[in-house]
Amino acid sequence: MYSEKLTKLGLPTPEEETVNTVVTMTQWLLQNHPDAVVFPISEEPLKNALRNAGIKMSENAEEIDIVIASYDRTFEYRKLQIAFDAIWFHNRAKLVTTNPDRYCPFPGGRGEPDAASIVAAIEACTQAKCEINTGKPDPIMLETIMGMIGMDASECVCTGDRLYTEIRMALDAGMPAAVVLTGETNAEMLEAESEENKPDYVLDRIDRLIPPKMWEELDWTEEDE
Repeated sequence: MYSEKLTKLGLPTPEEETVNTVVTMTQWLLQNHPDAVVFPISEEPLKNALRNAGIKMSENAEEIDIVIASYDRTFEYRKLQIAFDAIWFHNRAKLVTTNPDRYCPFPGGRGEPDAASIVAAIEACTQAKCEINTGKPDPIMLETIMGMIGMDASECVCTGDRLYTEIRMALDAGMPAAVVLTGETNAEMLEAESEENKPDYVLDRIDRLIPPKMWEELDWTEEDE
């Protein structure tokens, strides 16, 4: 989906060069817990990726080794009970998450609860702590990307709309960071931040990362979105 969208925007992007938390979670499991039985509280893309990677999934709390908390618009009490039983009652499963985002911002200011809300619900009833985050700002995600492209962090620019995820990850890794003001972060929030948490660049739109002289080569105009 991401590859198709970027390609339609004039940025040819092969699927194998696209990394999100579905990719990093799957790779982390394959590298560290290839034989684990997991219970993903997630949308279908993560479940499909785990299935294709040969990772066993189960809703039987007695055999679950890892509970994965992720963005899930079908989250319900039944899933919370399974996680509770696997972690607390059977005292066997660990809790991990794909990302620490509190909500997903939508156009018009609306948003939806993200993975952090599900992590919080599980932590509250089990008293367990989430042990691994394979998304921003954890270095697991950046290490995966750097390994794929074969470049040093100083040669890249990391962009995003959240100071505590993408921007924090970049700053901690010594990578130039560029925040875009089209999502969660606005100018007032940025002004209130301490200097050590501020990015190198502030952009009103993501396409500002591309020098205007390249627009003609990409067949773009400033009005393109």
